[in-house]
Amino acid sequence: MTDSSRIDTTGTDSTSTLTVTTVTLDMADLGPESPLPVVSEELDQPYKIGDGVPEELRAAADYGRVPNIFPYRMQDGYSRERTPHELTAVVLENSSLRAVVLPGLGGRVWELEDKRTHKQLLHTHGTVQFANIALRKAWFAGGLEWNIGTRGHSPTTCSPLHSAIVRTPDGRQILRMWEFERLREVVFQVDVWLPAGSDVLFAAVRIRNPNPDDVPMYWWSNAAVPEREGTRVIAPALEAYGSDYSNDIARIRPTELDGVDATWLVNNSHAADYFFDIAPGQRHWIVAADHDGDGLAMLSTDRLRGKKLFVWGQGQGGQRWQEWLSPGAGPYAEIQAGLAQTQFEHVPMPAGADWSWVEAYGNAQLDPNASHSPDWDKAVAHASARLHELLPEEALEEALAAHMQDTELPPNEPVLEGSGWGSLEAVRRHHSRSDWIDETGTPFPDALENPEVLENPGEEVPWLRLLGGEGFDGADSFVAGSDWEELLAADGGPEALFHLATMQHARQDFDAAIVGYREVLDPEGLAGSSVRTQALAHRGLALALLAVAEKPAEKLAQNPNQKPNTRGETAAATNALQELEAACRLEPESLPLLAEAMTVCIRWNDPHSALELASKAPEGITQAGRIRFLSALALADTGQAEAAAEILREGVEIPDLREGEDSIAELWQRVCPDEPVPARYRFSMW
Repeated sequence: MTDSSRIDTTGTDSTSTLTVTTVTLDMADLGPESPLPVVSEELDQPYKIGDGVPEELRAAADYGRVPNIFPYRMQDGYSRERTPHELTAVVLENSSLRAVVLPGLGGRVWELEDKRTHKQLLHTHGTVQFANIALRKAWFAGGLEWNIGTRGHSPTTCSPLHSAIVRTPDGRQILRMWEFERLREVVFQVDVWLPAGSDVLFAAVRIRNPNPDDVPMYWWSNAAVPEREGTRVIAPALEAYGSDYSNDIARIRPTELDGVDATWLVNNSHAADYFFDIAPGQRHWIVAADHDGDGLAMLSTDRLRGKKLFVWGQGQGGQRWQEWLSPGAGPYAEIQAGLAQTQFEHVPMPAGADWSWVEAYGNAQLDPNASHSPDWDKAVAHASARLHELLPEEALEEALAAHMQDTELPPNEPVLEGSGWGSLEAVRRHHSRSDWIDETGTPFPDALENPEVLENPGEEVPWLRLLGGEGFDGADSFVAGSDWEELLAADGGPEALFHLATMQHARQDFDAAIVGYREVLDPEGLAGSSVRTQALAHRGLALALLAVAEKPAEKLAQNPNQKPNTRGETAAATNALQELEAACRLEPESLPLLAEAMTVCIRWNDPHSALELASKAPEGITQAGRIRFLSALALADTGQAEAAAEILREGVEIPDLREGEDSIAELWQRVCPDEPVPARYRFSMW
């Protein structure tokens, strides 16, 4: 449902309009962010590189990896209970296309309709269901999203972006969205426009690195497309680098993979990635063509080198994931475009660099006989010729050159405010006399003069005051960087020491973090810190002790049956579990804390402690799906298989079930060995 009553900013050409409006979607509440700082090494480990992969890719797969996404906090407070929500939307429309953009949800292009055929070119639906797929957990399926930072769905994918309407001197209108990305400390902007009479929607992306050093950069634009019986994906390459979430990355031929042509979506039996190896000098494009030849075409200028196909596959796990992510909306796949050859890589972005490129999206309108030919070369040649008609390569390059004149134009009509972190960063750099960007085209609120203009001043204001030389009384949010550590060390109070220890922990300086946490928990520190800070210090100390014991770094809630295997590890576990028990005693209402503590207990061979923690928690917490599952797992580990089976038979739903996590099915097989795993528990990617 669309309500266009707010603002209508129609352009001078009546055949091209830009309207600020609202849409109503059936949506779960995002909920509060987790109070737990992200300090563990939680990101995916590097994929194994198989034969036939060049050394360039092998090296790039190791470059730029980070252990976690600190200083961001996890967005894991959502449920699976959905209600109608009214969201700000921007509609761009001409005689050929109608696009709907959601600036409040990462700038997602939610709809792209070919008005002539009345077909949606993107997988879109009336439901937004958050799930644990992104770097900060919360993610939702559908539309076209913008991913920056490191491998995974962007930290900003479920957050509002600063958004405004820009009017050019020649009367055109641009939707501009921008934000400060805190992991890489860069500013990115996405400009979207739809010229009168154009058969494609344009998006210009700009990234600026104001830092004095190179930054490992990652960008992938990700378009969800409907998966139908006759859908085929075409790109100008015969070979690809493939990964199927089980085997190593290998050089493959998608049209001849295990006896099938995997470019037909329904031919894939399980989830897989295909990164097409487009030769230098080739035009960069990818198309998803349905049985009639219609479907989304994704074109880009040369900087966006990579082109990828992702499929969930036809197995029960893939089908379950799609229903979990977009209930009732049908199957989908993804076509993507990125800076690197594959998503396992980062690209060095030089100090002070300013990168831009243009992407274009429209209906390919291929001839189905040619596009669906068993002759791959014929299909590619036809699609290439058709896309030249849709938008010649030189026209795309001209669009980039022309748009460079518009990137610094100041916004004319505000649409939405993003976070206050860009404002704080501007003040921090002024304080340290560091370089910053020209904010003319992407202004952040003036936090130095007016801290009340920040979207959520409770997050940034304590840090703003610290920069101003005031005492530090604590903060619910987190920051990273050597100058912040120097300011906190100079303050020296318990709250400052806790945040300093957290920063050290996040960058994996465990010995320093342990010293810092213990300072907070000594009598003087306890006297000057909040109960919340004390609980988090106990929790941080526990995790740091376990890390020093050289427990293999794995994501929490993954492989919970791995046990400590040395006497030193066992002693560290005993001390750490005592610290976690103290943390839970201080903050009994914290679901994230209890879930993490129980998971650690189980993984460190103490399921009895996990059950004891659950027994002391409020009933409202213990009824959460994750806690019920962990209780069942602990029961199974203490020999109470039937009690565990009873919980699973009653039903367990974990809203933040991680992509690739098949722990419920594994537990079912343990405690109900003679019963098939119910379909609702089958989430295996393989």
